[in-house]
Amino acid sequence: MAKDVEVAERGSFSAKDYHDPPPAPLFDSVELTKWSFYRAVIAEFIATLLFLYITVLTVIGYKSQIDADLGGDACGGVGILGIAWAFGGMIFILVYCTAGISGGHINPAVTFGLFLARKVSLVRAVMYIVAQSLGAIAGVGLVKAFQKSYYTKYGGGANELADGYSTGVGLAAEIIGTFVLVYTVFSATDPKRSARDSHVPVLAPLPIGFAVFMVHLATIPITGTGINPARSLGAAVIYDKKKAWDDQWIFWVGPFIGAAIAAFYHQFILRAGAVKALGSFRSNA
Repeated sequence: MAKDVEVAERGSFSAKDYHDPPPAPLFDSVELTKWSFYRAVIAEFIATLLFLYITVLTVIGYKSQIDADLGGDACGGVGILGIAWAFGGMIFILVYCTAGISGGHINPAVTFGLFLARKVSLVRAVMYIVAQSLGAIAGVGLVKAFQKSYYTKYGGGANELADGYSTGVGLAAEIIGTFVLVYTVFSATDPKRSARDSHVPVLAPLPIGFAVFMVHLATIPITGTGINPARSLGAAVIYDKKKAWDDQWIFWVGPFIGAAIAAFYHQFILRAGAVKALGSFRSNA
C-alpha cells in the first residue's frame, strides 16, 4: 500500500499538465515579414493612445472640477480614487481587447520585463516601445487639442515629483509600483498557474488592471504615478515644461528597474526554484 502511494506521488510530480512556450529568439528577422507583427505594433500604438487620452482627460477634468476660481468644490469631482479607477479600468479594458493580438503590453516596462524573460524578441520589444511612446504622445496631443484652455492650466497630466519628497523616495515608489504591476503580469499569464487553477477561471486583464489601480492609490501623492515610461513621456512631450523634463529620468529608470526585478523574481526564483525542488525530491526518493 505504501509503495502504491509512493508511485502515485511520483507520478503526480512527474506529470506535467502545462507547456511553457519556447524562449523567444533574441533577433527574429522573420517577424518583420509577417503582417501579424505589424498588426500587433499598430494595436500597441492605438491602445496606448486610447489609454493616455482617457486617463489624462480624467486628471484634467478632476482638477477643473475642484478649481475654486471656477466655483469648484474641493470635495467634488472623481477624486484620487476616481483617477486610480480610470487608469486601472482602462488597462483592464485595453489588455482584454489587445491581448490576443499583441499581448496587451501598453507599457514599455512590461515589454522590457517580458523581453528579459525571453517572452518577446528584441525586434518586437523595440518596436513595441516605439509604438507605445508614439501612441502616448498622440493620445496626450488629442487631449490638448480638445481641452486647450484647461490643458496647460491643470498640468497636462504630466508626472512630476511632488514637493516634499526626495528623488530617492520618488524613484523607490516607481520601482516598487512597477514591480507590483509586472509581477502581476507574469503571474496572471503564467501557463503553470492556468493549468493548476483551471477549475478557477481567471481573466488575466482583471488582476493586471487592479494592480494598476492599487499602485495609483499609493503613489499618486508622490509622483503622480508613472510605472509606465510611455505615459510619462507622452505627457512630458506635449506639456513641455522644465519640471516634467527634469524628473523624466525617474519615470524611465524606476520602471525599468522594477520590471527587471519582477522578471528575475518570477523566472529565476519562483519558477526555477520549483524545478530545483522537484529535482531534489526525485534524487532523494
